[in-house]
Amino acid sequence: MTVKLCIFGGSFDPVHEGHVCMAEHARKYCGMDRVLFMPCSLSPLKEQAPSVTDDQRCRMIELAVQGLDWAMLDRTDLELPPPSWSWRVAERTAERYPGAELFWLMGKDQWDSLEQWGRWEYLSSLVTFIVYRRGGVPSPRKGVRALFIEGDEPASSTRIRHDLRSGVCPVPHLNRKVEALIRREGLYGTARV
Repeated sequence: MTVKLCIFGGSFDPVHEGHVCMAEHARKYCGMDRVLFMPCSLSPLKEQAPSVTDDQRCRMIELAVQGLDWAMLDRTDLELPPPSWSWRVAERTAERYPGAELFWLMGKDQWDSLEQWGRWEYLSSLVTFIVYRRGGVPSPRKGVRALFIEGDEPASSTRIRHDLRSGVCPVPHLNRKVEALIRREGLYGTARV
C-alpha cells in the first residue's frame, strides 16, 4: 500500500493551533498517513527571516504536535542551503521516502501566487497540492493536481507575535506548551519567566 505523505512547509513563527487544524483537515479529508511539519530556512518570497532561531521553531513544532501520531517535525528544508526552494524540498523528501505519494499543503494565498515560486511546474510534477481555502474559490490550473478543502482558521502568527509583545496572557490560538517555552526563553519580546 502506498504511503501518503503531506509536506506542510512554512515559517511557523510561531507554530499555532491554526497550523495544526489545517494539517488535521488535510489528514482527515485527503487520507494522509502523515503530515510533515517542515520549517523553511528563508523563503525567496519573504523579505524577513523568522524572528527566532531554527532550533527554537523546531522545538515549538515538536511541542505543538506532541501526541499526534500522524504529525511530525521534518528538518529537510533546514538541512538544504538557503533560500528555501519547494522543488528541492519535494525532491529530497521523495529520496527519503521512496515510493511515497507526496502532497503539499498550502493556503489559498499561496496557491494564487504559485507562478511566483521557483520551478513551480516541476514541483507540480512531484506533488499533489492540497489547498486550504478560507473563503473564495481557488481557480484550478491545467495539468496541476490539486485537492481543495474548506476551513476557516482565525489564527495568525503575526497576530500572536503582537499579542505576545503586548502582554496578552494566555494568547489565543497558541498551544499552552508552546507559549510556556516562548515565555521561558523570552521570545518575541516577552519577559522571561
